[in-house]
Amino acid sequence: MAGAACSRNSDRSDHGASGGPVAVVASFYPLAYAAERVGGDAVSVTNLTPPGVEPHDLELTADDLEAIARADLVVYVGGGFQPGVEDAVRTESAAAVDALAGVEAPGRDGGSDPHAWLDPDSYASIVDRIAVALSEVRDGVLAPGVSGNAATLEEELAALDEAFRVGLADCSTRVMVTNHAAFAYLAAAYDLEQRAISGVSPGSEPDPARVAELADQARAEGVMTIFTEDLVSPEVAETLADEAGLETATLSPLEGLTEEQAEAGDDYLSLMRQNLEVLRDGLDCA
Repeated sequence: MAGAACSRNSDRSDHGASGGPVAVVASFYPLAYAAERVGGDAVSVTNLTPPGVEPHDLELTADDLEAIARADLVVYVGGGFQPGVEDAVRTESAAAVDALAGVEAPGRDGGSDPHAWLDPDSYASIVDRIAVALSEVRDGVLAPGVSGNAATLEEELAALDEAFRVGLADCSTRVMVTNHAAFAYLAAAYDLEQRAISGVSPGSEPDPARVAELADQARAEGVMTIFTEDLVSPEVAETLADEAGLETATLSPLEGLTEEQAEAGDDYLSLMRQNLEVLRDGLDCA
């Protein structure tokens, strides 16, 4: 399932046709995964962001714009996460849903972070919103199967949430120093404190003074690991780790799959479990 959800759909000839699969365009991986899990065999999901591409860097092609225009449903994240997709939705699509609309922002670490899918409970809200939208397309043709598929995924997310709560309950430090500010939802859900080197966009340039400040804080607070990411350069995080004499470990913000992850059959659930183990090791959890 993960492989289909994380790759572009090469055959768009049936998109929008009443007799074919329901055509869903998702702007990046977590939304594509949720749409495919909820829609099952009755949907054809096109992920606009291919494996290995950071979704902030996505540049839409003519084929992408055509897919958006012909889709039965477009699922995206608003708020400037992918401005090109938002512009295309406004001009090309008659049926679209902002997956984050109605999802409660984290109570700390900044409300501008869109990475709600890193909290399984918030991701369940996204799943539910996609399920409602899918149940309404083509006069409700998917409604009979959508609710059951969504309930199955939400049960898996509840189990994942419990694993995080148990696994992160007793740790030597609750401070997670990250490459960019992508983990506010995760931190708020599990009583952690995120210290980000750069802002919400991984491409933003960190202030050298900020790096020096974080190095001092890390040493003072018993931080042992600086968390890098899988789709962006680890150079700045590695510089901070070297300056503070710390280790690095890769923590995925689940914005997309690398090509290696896609080929290995990884998906949202498997990568979140890997994230849990990385956090447990990096925060020295019992």
